[in-house]
Amino acid sequence: MTQTRQGKEFKIIGQGIPRVDSVERVNGKAVFSADLTLQGTLHGKILRSPYPHARIKRIDAAKALQLPGVKAVITGADLPPLVQDTANVGGETAVQAGYMRQFLLAEDRALFHGHPVAAVAATTPQIAEDALSLIEVEYEPLPVVDDILEAMKPDSPVIHPELRTKSLAGASKDPTNVALHVVAERGDLAKGFEDADLVIEREYFVDMVHQGYIEPQACTVVVDSDGHMTMYNSTQAAFRQKIQIATLLDMPQSKVKVVPLEIGGGFGGKSPTVPELPTALLALKTGQPVKTVLSRTEVFLATGPAPDSYSYVKIGAKRNGQITALQAKYVLNCGCVPGAGLTINNILVGYSLYKAGAFRFDGYEVVTNKSRTLPYRAPGMPNGAFAIESAMDELAQALGIDPLDLRILNASEDGDIMTDGKKLPSTGLKATLKQVKAHPAWASPLLPGRGRGVAVGMRLEGAGVSSAHITANTDGTFNLVIGSVDLTGTRTTMVQIAAETLGIDVSDISVSVGDTDSVGFTDGSWGSRITYVTGAAVLKAAQETLRQLKERAALRLRVEPSAIEYRDRVFYVADNPEQRISLADLCRANVGQGAGAIIGYGVAGGMQLVSSLAVHVGEVEVDRETGKVYVVKYTAFQNPGLAINPVEVQGQMQGGAAQGVGWALWEGYYWNKGQLVNANFLDYRMPTFLDLPMIDAVFVGEPAKEGPLGVRGVGEISIVPPLPAIGNAISAATGVRMTQAPMTSQRVLSALQQHNGGSSS
Repeated sequence: MTQTRQGKEFKIIGQGIPRVDSVERVNGKAVFSADLTLQGTLHGKILRSPYPHARIKRIDAAKALQLPGVKAVITGADLPPLVQDTANVGGETAVQAGYMRQFLLAEDRALFHGHPVAAVAATTPQIAEDALSLIEVEYEPLPVVDDILEAMKPDSPVIHPELRTKSLAGASKDPTNVALHVVAERGDLAKGFEDADLVIEREYFVDMVHQGYIEPQACTVVVDSDGHMTMYNSTQAAFRQKIQIATLLDMPQSKVKVVPLEIGGGFGGKSPTVPELPTALLALKTGQPVKTVLSRTEVFLATGPAPDSYSYVKIGAKRNGQITALQAKYVLNCGCVPGAGLTINNILVGYSLYKAGAFRFDGYEVVTNKSRTLPYRAPGMPNGAFAIESAMDELAQALGIDPLDLRILNASEDGDIMTDGKKLPSTGLKATLKQVKAHPAWASPLLPGRGRGVAVGMRLEGAGVSSAHITANTDGTFNLVIGSVDLTGTRTTMVQIAAETLGIDVSDISVSVGDTDSVGFTDGSWGSRITYVTGAAVLKAAQETLRQLKERAALRLRVEPSAIEYRDRVFYVADNPEQRISLADLCRANVGQGAGAIIGYGVAGGMQLVSSLAVHVGEVEVDRETGKVYVVKYTAFQNPGLAINPVEVQGQMQGGAAQGVGWALWEGYYWNKGQLVNANFLDYRMPTFLDLPMIDAVFVGEPAKEGPLGVRGVGEISIVPPLPAIGNAISAATGVRMTQAPMTSQRVLSALQQHNGGSSS
């Protein structure tokens, strides 16, 4: 697939080359965190609270310490004083250090079911497991707050007495479970609804779900004789974890090194430290390497699922479909500590898809006695999209307008002012919607009994800092080191960018992910920022490497650098092409001698945000006797900008859509008075290939005007439209509007029975 940008045709960019790490993954040589066992390693296990909220009155580890093979037990009492308790250590999601530490290891209270209260290091995993049962903990159960709407009420038990609601007006006076309240509004809302010919008003609920990565969190921590700590782990954000551990343990960052190993999935759930803090305390106490591998139950209980939510949407429109007013209330569950972030402002940007004469959006983050919540691809945005896109579909039905026509009529255009007061970047929303309307996925006739639904998602991405460097070898090959953890084929796309710029083959570059001591600071692999921001850093590094090579060639050929041209691995003088030197000869003559090493550094940061856009069309059949929903066809339209590796982009689109469909129909946490009852893959229902059709991935749109390569993020936006697309398809097939996700067979059947007066037929 040949792609161009600004008239330039690429040779390597745009090609669907295989992943550069594919062989080592297939033959088992790729090293994941659980694979690593250093000499003298002890094994860590974590004791967790059986209560969702309880005061810890006493912990007695005497019996555990007497068990042969047990080397150490730690509790919250082993934590050093926290000097920077208000420092932000959350990374992608802003969390103060004091609250982060409360989540990672309980001190005076257990705040959720599965909260770590102690940890053991022993010579074998089994001994460590046995020791946990010998630790005596005396709990005093406290009132449980497990519902976000109940948590917001003034008479609700307060989880953190010091917590006050943050808003533009300042902090609230009284203690509360509402951590944050943000407002975006413009225009006369009352008049907008008064001018409307039709008003739709609905409430929507989305259950808490897990990211579902296959590899559990695992880490090994080593502390050497002079106090330097090295962490080998499964992480999306090595540098952020370095900052977190250093801050929480009051250590200089120069004494903490994080070595990111291969990662078996993350999707936003492996951004912060989880087992690393108790494991580090055990390593400090024993002086030996300590390795902790979480069980699947622990992953579900205490690592950071995606939040459950409540949404209220009210839309007013004219008979022709023009929206006159839009009001929304959006409540997200932070879990046990405030500051889960989940980018409410970005969620509000998601509501900027459509123009409205007047609008008001209220966003809330609420604390409950559940595990801290984390991003799942696009943080919080599937929840918001389920509400607004379902309401838009219902509005179209009520007005007798094609759902795509309604969206085209009200679509925001590039440069329009978004809900946060900023200009919408280049998006091409209206043109994309028109493309979708003409596509057979939407335009082809429907078979009897089927329903078809459409939904849109948009987000802005590209923040953060990335670093990379390229080193030339004496034989004309190169080594590329990046700071971004490779979640989705990052090394492959970065090699393609470097090879294209240097005019060489992909096989001439070896690429690796550096640890926090060997490459410059790099933000986490999140926010669909890698190809955009890290790609820009690699491009700069390659350009700088090529500049140095031209300077060396100019010295060899005795001309000014400006006279040097480069093509097909040959440097030559522009007005005398016979005066030349090959890339290999130049490196051989320079790198190991003479002027010495050639190293090109690249740092990218402060880049303009770029939009990503997806429109999904889902087609379903519904068994009216059981409520079971069959997804028979699914098409994902997405604007990737310039696709560096189209095969990988397609995989991201299909993977995100599959996860979104799972969230829409099956996945959800189930609770019994604050205790999680389905913390395993048997009871937590995830889709398999038997549940899904082939997902068609269709590229639409143009390269982004922002950024040096024209790329757009693709990893997150694909999970945003599936919930409403499936819900809208169910409504089209049955006439029943679903307002709670997942839309399980039981919920669909119940809705059908209510709709039909007690009968499902």
